[in-house]
Amino acid sequence: MKIGCGEWGFRKLPLQEHFEIAKKLGFSIMEIGIGGGQVGRLPDQMSQKQINTFRRLRNNYDITTPFCCIENDFTLPCPDSHIVMLEKTLTQIKYASELDATHVRLFAGFTPANQVNEAIWSRLLNAFNQCADRCDQLGLTIAVETHGQITQASDGSAMHTHTVSTDRISLQRLLDELPTQIGFNYDPGNIKAVNPDDHRYCLDLLDARINYCHLKDWRRTDKGWAAVAPGDDDLDYATLLSKMSFDGVYLIEYEPTEDVLDGIRRSLTYLQHINLVLEMSHGVGQ
Repeated sequence: MKIGCGEWGFRKLPLQEHFEIAKKLGFSIMEIGIGGGQVGRLPDQMSQKQINTFRRLRNNYDITTPFCCIENDFTLPCPDSHIVMLEKTLTQIKYASELDATHVRLFAGFTPANQVNEAIWSRLLNAFNQCADRCDQLGLTIAVETHGQITQASDGSAMHTHTVSTDRISLQRLLDELPTQIGFNYDPGNIKAVNPDDHRYCLDLLDARINYCHLKDWRRTDKGWAAVAPGDDDLDYATLLSKMSFDGVYLIEYEPTEDVLDGIRRSLTYLQHINLVLEMSHGVGQ
């Protein structure tokens, strides 16, 4: 099991600190992000000097960064806003290539699934077709993250609503209608938070198309959910991972920023234990 360090928990820290923490914890693979206005992300617009500075930083820490998160929403109701979003995404895909990424994480969008009409679906599919063409030219692979719409409850916790990338009927349509080279960033924690009673976590639909993976969990609060480490709540990763065909890098996505070092360390210990158990059970099976 190959384990890498996700980037979202680092969003409030300067980029060099991402590398320092990842190196301290023994990671050789790290995820990066572009855009969204976060301190810990590369900017929406980049000069060649900024790209070269990033490359030097990465090389100094001897950590590879093949996974790049881009902030987009292809389900915006306004057609003009959609065009602007697509143009920005295509530009940032080019940056991802210049940063030596191999995979780009995109979102389908955050409009609730029951509000996505046929006009929005048409724009969504057209956008992904254009992104797929651009990525084919640049040698990149697209991964669509399974992610609901998140709004904040009065207690500060997260409330999750189905989008087209978590709703089972919509997911099946994406599988059927997206270009076949587009895969999915499987985040079972996000699926749990939007549909906690279905312990399939959509793996039965997505297994063959997973090409990227985020691992975390969510814990219930009085009004919503709080992001926690894998192993901190009841998502049974030992069982889930044993069923997955994915053989790539599993990225720890510990979201809270106040204890990110401890949270990533705790996640890593848990996943390493699961990996040992799975290896032992596989040996017994043989």
